[in-house]
Amino acid sequence: MKLGRSNNPMFSEKAIAKAKARTLDSDLYDQDNRGGAFIDESMTVSGAVNKTMILTLVLMCTAFYSFATPMPIFLPVGALGAAAVFMFTSFKPQYSSITAPLFAVLEGLFVGTVSAVYAAQFEGIIFQALSATIGVLLTMLMVYKSGLIQVTQKFRMGVSMAVGAIMILYLVSWIGSFVGFQIPYLHEGGAIGIGITVVIIGIAALNLLLDFDNFDKGEQAGAPKFMEWYFGMGLLFTLVWLYVEFLRLISKLQRD
Repeated sequence: MKLGRSNNPMFSEKAIAKAKARTLDSDLYDQDNRGGAFIDESMTVSGAVNKTMILTLVLMCTAFYSFATPMPIFLPVGALGAAAVFMFTSFKPQYSSITAPLFAVLEGLFVGTVSAVYAAQFEGIIFQALSATIGVLLTMLMVYKSGLIQVTQKFRMGVSMAVGAIMILYLVSWIGSFVGFQIPYLHEGGAIGIGITVVIIGIAALNLLLDFDNFDKGEQAGAPKFMEWYFGMGLLFTLVWLYVEFLRLISKLQRD
């Protein structure tokens, strides 16, 4: 089966192919040492869902800690550390059973600290953003299961281009913050600023469809068991992205 490309670096045909090759080598070793019987440990959708729930629980624990005891160092350590682990895992998915929980820990530090900053300024914003994130997750899951939006190759390419553009935009904005340069409207309120954030949330929501499809494609392709952690990490990334965008949107609405 040929797997469609995804904008999410946690999924790629090459990663699946390499992972399956490593698993085959391991199975051959087990066959030689266990009386000639292959040990089939392919990923399943239910397994990937379970791994995602575990990662979410880990994230919540560190998020609660960093929210209750916010420290300035948690923000850069969480954000940059999570980004580094994310990129490493995209190239070395066989280590995802170790790196995915580490990613969740670091993301928790980031999420808790960001939440504390927003909560200090806007009453009730955490509950609102969390509720909105869960609502979008459940809605997009129903959309995916109903087949209302088909995850085709063109759909993947379109979302890929949109997410790539957004990530570049945020990277330029982050670099610009050190030299006094700001991208107009991106972090501002008003109709245009709010509109931009709404569009970004829409693209992040569409990315959830790709994450759900990745679970199905991984199972259909017979991906190795550790890919459950790999794909769970990808879904967690999207959920954190959605949550932070909702924090930004609600704060803009309350300011205006």
